[in-house]
Amino acid sequence: MTEVDEYAEARRRMVSEQLSSRDILSPRVLEAMRQVPRHRFVPEDERDLAYADAPLPIGHRQTISQPYIVALMTQLLDLQGDERVLEIGTGSGYQAAILAVLAGQVYSVERLSELCQRARAVLSDLGLGNVTLVEGDGTQGLPEHAPYQAIIVTAAAPGIPEPLKEQLVEGGRLVLPVGGRGGQMLERWRRRGGRFDREQIAPVAFVPLIGQHGWSSEISSFFG
Repeated sequence: MTEVDEYAEARRRMVSEQLSSRDILSPRVLEAMRQVPRHRFVPEDERDLAYADAPLPIGHRQTISQPYIVALMTQLLDLQGDERVLEIGTGSGYQAAILAVLAGQVYSVERLSELCQRARAVLSDLGLGNVTLVEGDGTQGLPEHAPYQAIIVTAAAPGIPEPLKEQLVEGGRLVLPVGGRGGQMLERWRRRGGRFDREQIAPVAFVPLIGQHGWSSEISSFFG
């Protein structure tokens, strides 16, 4: 990611005005957000809005999350640099790119083939070789590469998918939105000695998590 681009100043403003002026305090997260070219992950006709304080559509009734939410969820993972991280819901690939800058190895699962292929192309073009994208049902996790020190879910779950809890190491962090159409609560779960401690962070609004341990595909049309 050594390209010089016209969006560098927009990224700097995004970080200073939307993130560090609020409660994003991690220097590593702020630097990752400053470094990764968000505009590469949005449709070309939306690039003028790539650094706005808002989610954007990426097709297939999916969105790229608001920069603040990406930064907040990343900060909650408390990454130190050598972790194996699992992301559920690749979407545009932007969150995976942020994670790749901050962790040792990132695995990301996306159920929609077109989004998976598009994200893979952008991540490859940016030279982020420590990200592996897998097409499939993310609610089942990715047991072949488990356990994970951190798991992030970027879609709204009706509850905590049991496979994700099982694939988390002792002391690991799981960050996800839980709830339905009326809104969700962003939560962080930590595995401690066989039990899971839950923190409720903030109200959020995400697209539904579709899969065996999430919502059925029929429910997606009922989410706003």
